[in-house]
Amino acid sequence: MRVLIQRVTRSSVSVDGRIVGEIGKGLNILACVMEGDTAKEAELLAAKCAKMRIFEDDDGKMNRCLLDVDGEALVISQFTLCADCRKGNRPSFSTSAPPDTAKALYEYFAEQLRQNGVRRVETGVFAADMHVEIHNDGPVTIWLDSEIFKQSRR
Repeated sequence: MRVLIQRVTRSSVSVDGRIVGEIGKGLNILACVMEGDTAKEAELLAAKCAKMRIFEDDDGKMNRCLLDVDGEALVISQFTLCADCRKGNRPSFSTSAPPDTAKALYEYFAEQLRQNGVRRVETGVFAADMHVEIHNDGPVTIWLDSEIFKQSRR
């Protein structure tokens, strides 16, 4: 599973011109479920997102996490994060999970953020054509791949 997290002052997602999810201060999270991903990856990355210290403390240092700042999260499905661009000029998305699996783990990931104490978690609409408005704060943008954490446990 891959996620791209962006610290935001606010963010929203709309479908057909209608806002379906919006947050204030917190994290905009683009989430991609890869072939072979399980609930374990969703749990691991949700915990990491909730606890990653990327918000500034009173001294201006990134020492606070989403929970510390009572931040919100907007989770948007983004299968293109699995793009393989090694051959040619057209990305391959063959490593993305099948839609039914991806949707279930995407929803589970959002629920795991709630279980980790994030007070407000909004989502986009899985597999919809969405328009996302992101007010990146910093900017702070961090890419996480559950594969990295699997390797560190070996």
